[in-house]
Amino acid sequence: MVKTKTKLATIAVTFLAAITLAGCSNNSSSESSSAAVKMQTAYKNPDKTDKSATKNGTLKLALVNNAPFQGITDPALAPNESDNQAFAPGGQGNLFNVDKNYKIVDGGMANQKLDRKAKTATITLRSNAKWSNGSPVTAKDIEYAYEVLGNKDSTSQQYSSDYENIEGMAEYHAGKADTISGITYPDGENGKVAVLHFKKMAPSMKFAGNSYIWDYVEPYEYIKDVPIAKLASSEQIRKNPIFTGPYKLDKVVEGESTSWSPNKYYYGKKAQIGHITINVVSMNNIDKALQSKKYDSVVPSGAGSLGGTDYKNLKNIKDYTMVGQPAFTYSYFAFNLGHFDTKTGKNVMDPNKKMANKNLRQAMMYALNVDQVTKKFGNGIKQRANTLLPPIFSKYYDKSAKGYTLNIKKANKLLDEAGYKKRNGSKWRSDPKGKPLTIYFGAMTSSATTEATYQDYLQQWHKIGLNVKYTNGKPMEMNSFYDTLQKPSQSKMDIWLGAWSTSSEPTETQLYGDTAPFNYGHFVTKKNSELISAMNNSASWNDTTRTKVFKEWQNYMNSQAGVVGEQFSYNWQPVNNRVKGFDFGPANNEFYSDLTLTSSKLK
Repeated sequence: MVKTKTKLATIAVTFLAAITLAGCSNNSSSESSSAAVKMQTAYKNPDKTDKSATKNGTLKLALVNNAPFQGITDPALAPNESDNQAFAPGGQGNLFNVDKNYKIVDGGMANQKLDRKAKTATITLRSNAKWSNGSPVTAKDIEYAYEVLGNKDSTSQQYSSDYENIEGMAEYHAGKADTISGITYPDGENGKVAVLHFKKMAPSMKFAGNSYIWDYVEPYEYIKDVPIAKLASSEQIRKNPIFTGPYKLDKVVEGESTSWSPNKYYYGKKAQIGHITINVVSMNNIDKALQSKKYDSVVPSGAGSLGGTDYKNLKNIKDYTMVGQPAFTYSYFAFNLGHFDTKTGKNVMDPNKKMANKNLRQAMMYALNVDQVTKKFGNGIKQRANTLLPPIFSKYYDKSAKGYTLNIKKANKLLDEAGYKKRNGSKWRSDPKGKPLTIYFGAMTSSATTEATYQDYLQQWHKIGLNVKYTNGKPMEMNSFYDTLQKPSQSKMDIWLGAWSTSSEPTETQLYGDTAPFNYGHFVTKKNSELISAMNNSASWNDTTRTKVFKEWQNYMNSQAGVVGEQFSYNWQPVNNRVKGFDFGPANNEFYSDLTLTSSKLK
């Protein structure tokens, strides 16, 4: 399977737009668009595998991004989706197999057994689980992953208060304990069993990607001498990493490419292709690269990396077959509403922040023409995001939520009522105290079409009298963009457009919880915390109750406009017809091992 069950990670924004947005109306609109494209998750290639071409050949994959990947191989420390993609063939220490609904099932590197009465999760490793250097995977490797996540000096952004349901985790995270008391080893640290002891059990624990049980292991013996604070920059992580998956890393060219060959120590189905290469290709160049047959495909990802304009250009490409499924991705607007308190480990809302007024935030969202942009240029691959939960979570997604549709009249009224008025003949509105108001918009460098969309959004905000400008005067390189947002406090961006590749379990603690480092806008309210907590309380073991909570949360977040969805995605990619065994459906837990080639050259 494609590792869509990874924890949350930031990604570059890859939208769909045209060079010009001429003709988009600025009138009120309640129109809604939807993703129309439907594809199979597998390419059932009828051709016979060429054993020689497979054993000696190279599968060529493109990583679509306008920035270099950072080279952090550890999923607990990786800051964005591009690092996960660059090192995907190595498996990244993934523990569990899942079914088509991402429910954890037996048969992976480890099995999981939940005991609600005892409040435990028992994780049992298979006896032949090894790292790519030949050393065994141990119970300590399971435990040490929680130390990396929860250490007070860790650079991980994956930690949230949900992990504090493990006994002793809060004390460890606060630096008051050297170990996590709630993780035990019945057969010792070098054994194959780790038991997690919880204060409470949660229904999400049944699914991979939940916010209570981490899905990965850390190579303790290999990295134990590196301080956790320095782990992300260490040679063990960046230059000579080890893996547990079907392929081992042969070479990494910093920020540009990775090369792989079969890992002889892999416990599962043996990899069949002799070599895999992954190269970064820019968003503006990927269509031509595929059309000229430089690559077999793009790196599969739960986020998806190709948008609507790409689909228009590639849907009829010769000698390729399209595969796809709904994505875990959505793009979003967020407002700078506070800061992250490094002493308490919590996000704090500041009522004096420039964007603290809810009317201002709502008005900026009503000013945008996302429906029209999506309908005109989406080519069936995108749809306006009406909530902060992608439709792939069909059970919990509220399709009836309206979200924000274009309504200039309402936007102006909201601003007038809140005191944002034009004074002394100015073309721009000032703040309620009469002071000049300049709002800085953060956006990432992207394709030419996406950057045209940015310009359209700026124009829409100007129409309602708001002086909105790019942060730094232009779109920002992706790593610089997220470096800014990841600071405990920043004042460069008042509003920004980002994107999430979410987990395959939809609990929102790690994105929008009060302790979440990913809560870049620092939106925190009592009601939000209560609703997120209710997603996994004892009543939510009843799925009807849990569904109701998720829908209430979506509508509450829409009403507050602290973070607002922009577009949902359809995850698709073309696969060259020489590739056999391609199936990135959730239940295929041996994605890279299944691949073979029918010829030595791309068709």
